[in-house]
Amino acid sequence: MILITGCAGKTGRNVLQALVEREEPVRALVYQPEQIDLVESIGAQDVVVGDMNSAEAMREAVQGIRAIYHIPPNVSPYEISIGQTMIAAAKEAGVQHFVYHSVLKPQSEAMPHHWRKLRVEELLLESRMLYTIMQPAVYMQNLLVHWKKILQEGIYAVPYPTATRLSFVDLRDVAQAAAIVLTGEGHEFAQYELVGTEGISQSEVASILGKELGRPVQAVSIPIDTWRRQAKESGLGEEQIETLTKMFAFYQQYDFIGNPRVLGWLLEYPPTTLNKFIRQVHKEMDSPHQVPV
Repeated sequence: MILITGCAGKTGRNVLQALVEREEPVRALVYQPEQIDLVESIGAQDVVVGDMNSAEAMREAVQGIRAIYHIPPNVSPYEISIGQTMIAAAKEAGVQHFVYHSVLKPQSEAMPHHWRKLRVEELLLESRMLYTIMQPAVYMQNLLVHWKKILQEGIYAVPYPTATRLSFVDLRDVAQAAAIVLTGEGHEFAQYELVGTEGISQSEVASILGKELGRPVQAVSIPIDTWRRQAKESGLGEEQIETLTKMFAFYQQYDFIGNPRVLGWLLEYPPTTLNKFIRQVHKEMDSPHQVPV
């Protein structure tokens, strides 16, 4: 059986779906009891409720598990200690394969949540376990945050210059790559950059949006203070806001670019393009029975 931590989040749900399609038995770790029905509806065979900060809860969660796909809480200041807890529990239980959901380019200390992931990668390197590290780029699904404004006003607003170049990846491609690593052979001690596109400026993103949606879309750079106010109103905490603000500053200065060849090799087909993703989402949005991830 495979354990997915953070299974109720968007990444966990997609990895769960990819494994269910391969008829792999999955135990889902969720944080709240009300999330049980959600992961069971996707196909989790077993569900445990627990806090990743709890060593006792994680020791129970890993019992009888062959492999772990560890997705830590998003932008968590406790990611290193959570990583220590998960790795220790996995080693004690004799888990055969630890797959860690990290991030593309974790080497910069200027992005604190990326740097914390690098520290967890270091823990895995020193653990003497069989591990694989997955390093996804910016999710294409993040564009959905802007979807209403894009459709209604033709505005794609970002808190950094519109010339900033980012590499994107479809979360569904990430999930398929995770399923390949978890169920296949020969992925031990590998670090895989999961990148779907080359570096694309935000003006280019707006142009692709306009082409696929059939209406003009303009990329607009909004002041970081405006983004901070909007983020606070949406419910983000101060720690998350500060961390993401530093990430945006890094994007502005250095861009955030990867290479799609590794993901294409892993999937054995070309990664999803941004054009294709937008077409799919637009079709799903027009259907009353489907909601994009």
